Amino acid sequence: MHQITGVLRIAVAALIVAAIVGQFAVSWSLVEDRAFFLVNFFSYFTILSNALAALTLLTAAWFAFTRPVEPSWFTVVRVCAATYMATTLVVYNLLLRGISLDQATTVPWSNEILHVWGPLLVVLDWILAPGRTRVPWSRYLLIAVVPIVWVVYSLTRGPIVGWYPYPFLNPAQPGGYGAVALYVIAIAAFILIVGAGLVALSRLRTPGQPARPRSSPAAPNADTDPGRPGSLVG
Repeated sequence: MHQITGVLRIAVAALIVAAIVGQFAVSWSLVEDRAFFLVNFFSYFTILSNALAALTLLTAAWFAFTRPVEPSWFTVVRVCAATYMATTLVVYNLLLRGISLDQATTVPWSNEILHVWGPLLVVLDWILAPGRTRVPWSRYLLIAVVPIVWVVYSLTRGPIVGWYPYPFLNPAQPGGYGAVALYVIAIAAFILIVGAGLVALSRLRTPGQPARPRSSPAAPNADTDPGRPGSLVG
């Protein structure tokens, strides 16, 4: 089971990497200011979350090949990656599908992998694959670190260069920064809800994971157990 899981993880990681490279190559061939494009391309949360997911899948595949249970620190990384991919799936399909983003041109097959199939497969890996450990609730809020850093970066860089990765971060929209704040709060709440669900799942048994041993009953007392020699009963 672990070997099959490892192979599948490598296949999904390769699919995600191919989608990132495919979109990058087409956009790179069309833009004029390549330095500006390069920074912008890796400022999209979609690209960052998919790149993290691909690296996480490859590392998870290595652990699947080499040990029955992955390290606890790595399970925290996996739950973060799965949460960000789930966020990418939902936010894109609710807010951004059909909107042309500034990346020269969108590659349809790459777009679907990065926003639909990649996220779905990563979340399924989290739910179904064996080997994960229990994520302690004390580490739950670590899920919010990367999105917070990304939002601060995007809102700080945006006014300087005149570019935002997504329309809902642009204060030029109706409602200005108030609308931006509402979008950010709603997405942050979604991230925390999804993260809580995935952490809760980690605390359940996964396929191939042995049940936690129960405490053994107290040893029978020789003076009261009729089944042992020397018993005073009977």
